[in-house]
Amino acid sequence: MRRWRTRAFAASISMLATSAFAADIPPKDVAFGDDGVTESLTGKPGDPAHGAEVFKSRKLGNCLACHANEEMAGELFHGTVGPALDGVADRYDEGYLRAIVVNAKEIFTDETVMPGFYSLNVGQHVAEQFQGKTILSAQDVEDVVAYLETLKE
Repeated sequence: MRRWRTRAFAASISMLATSAFAADIPPKDVAFGDDGVTESLTGKPGDPAHGAEVFKSRKLGNCLACHANEEMAGELFHGTVGPALDGVADRYDEGYLRAIVVNAKEIFTDETVMPGFYSLNVGQHVAEQFQGKTILSAQDVEDVVAYLETLKE
């Protein structure tokens, strides 16, 4: 009986330690610095293929609504509100790309129309079902950043 309790206790501690290291950085704790957001939000690498899906999805990132992207020329409705993202990985490093996706207002100005995709500061009159939620998950942000890093000239 005692051996079982010891094993159960050890397993509990192990699970707690693992979950503590695997937790996403909450939006309010994201650290912006001179080099953008250099720390991964999840501690896991981004998946550029999933990032491309988030990028073009109208229900998630919807990045094409404002940005043209030659790689996705077959997709409809490329916008021109924001700059074209062809070669964006040559213009910005990973930390800056992450910072822009997390909350562009922290990098540019409050006047930018780009939303903070991993921010709770989303303005006034937010529909009740979206209050206290981010547009993208921490892993979605990491995936979009991984995709953006593939866009080189």
